[in-house]
Amino acid sequence: MSPRNDAQSRASTTVPIAGEQAYREGLRRLLTSYHAIPADARVRLAKKTSNLFRARAATGAPGLDVSGLNAVISVDPHAGTAEVGGMCTYEDLVAATLPFGLAPTVVPQLKTITLGGAVTGMGIESSSFRTGLPHEAVRSMDILTGAGEVVTAEPDGPHADLYFGFPNSYGTLGYATRLTIDLEPVQRYVELRHVRLHSLAQVQATMAEITGAGEYDGEPVHYLDGVVFSRDEAYLTLGRRTDDDGPLSDYTRMNVYYRSLRHPDGVSRDRLTMHDYLWRWDTDWFWCSRAFGAQHPRIRRWWPKHLLRSSFYWKLVALDRRLHIADRLDARRGRPPGERVVQDIEVRIDRTAEFLEWFLDELPIEPLWLCPLRLRRPAPPGADAHRPWPLYPLSPSEVYVNIKFWSAVPQQPGQTEGRANRLIERKVSELGGHKSLYSEAFYQRAEFDALYGGPVFAVLKQRYDPAGRLLGLYDKTVRRQ
Repeated sequence: MSPRNDAQSRASTTVPIAGEQAYREGLRRLLTSYHAIPADARVRLAKKTSNLFRARAATGAPGLDVSGLNAVISVDPHAGTAEVGGMCTYEDLVAATLPFGLAPTVVPQLKTITLGGAVTGMGIESSSFRTGLPHEAVRSMDILTGAGEVVTAEPDGPHADLYFGFPNSYGTLGYATRLTIDLEPVQRYVELRHVRLHSLAQVQATMAEITGAGEYDGEPVHYLDGVVFSRDEAYLTLGRRTDDDGPLSDYTRMNVYYRSLRHPDGVSRDRLTMHDYLWRWDTDWFWCSRAFGAQHPRIRRWWPKHLLRSSFYWKLVALDRRLHIADRLDARRGRPPGERVVQDIEVRIDRTAEFLEWFLDELPIEPLWLCPLRLRRPAPPGADAHRPWPLYPLSPSEVYVNIKFWSAVPQQPGQTEGRANRLIERKVSELGGHKSLYSEAFYQRAEFDALYGGPVFAVLKQRYDPAGRLLGLYDKTVRRQ
């Protein structure tokens, strides 16, 4: 019996990781810090790191002390659940669950994304065509509201409105302090098939086939994502869980994962441990590490391994924001400053090729990441059959494709602020899609409210933050206050 199965067989009760007492102490510190903030001051988190790509206004006011809410509280391998603090990272959660042959139903790509962040924001990964989005795995949440109360939000409880309205609220209704989430069984390895496709129409059709059947060419597909390098070079990566031994690849040092996808034609195969598969994108922050020179073999050879991770690249981005290093280097080369284009959007799967064709015509950015998704079925009890998550109202009857792009485009003198990002917003709205709000947004208020559940948000805001201690959703995500 494998060590993993030995661990499962020994776990006859809920296994404490940090334990209830540690959580209670963390919650006490959080509430103490809330009450120390002046009644006329905005309430914000006092956290040093963020996975957001939009700036926020500087403030000298004290913030909420969430330092005691960063642990796994317990794992119950028999119920297939975990209790976690709202500031617990997926890196720590995965480390706690994999010994039991379990993983979160969706593990966002970057190690330092927190459970609370993935739920109040939006998260996605290659399991999302089967298991939906991170907030759909939540059984219950304890939430510190703007009014300073800690309430338990469940799909069929007295705070069900907050349970369904919390996703995509970005800390404007409150902050999750504890979450109970579903886990799913996993195996030791993931066998990968990288399928080369020669047109965007092929990409769309093949994704639709796989999301409908759950298999491809007679083999089951448990994970599905893709990369577009150009109109005639794209790859879908199909992952199959397995316990079968075989040669393993390692993309945590010299080899770069996204480069391994490329081959002349047909299908290439690879195999990773489950752990390495879940974090395959983190080592190089997808392909963004190339901007720091980290993919150059001579530099990479001397780059400390523990700094080949997204959390360190974030520090470099923060340094560039302060010192404008990239713009200064471009100016020396006679280039205009760049407009940052860092976005996630969703369109229905049948509009994917149309969006990609438009994007590649308009913006000189490659590669692009693709990730199909559909909402989990069945929906939780009490959910609206047509709009179960009203602040990000995807239809339960549709399959969508998330398309991510991270780069910059030249910005010409006199150009409207955010020109490229505004073009993207207009096109996504034209196609009936949505975009995530972790980066810059430029919507007018009426369109924003129509897209992101404005009337529902207003009711929730009045109930859970009547004094306006927290920013409004439009103020936080568009006005960047």
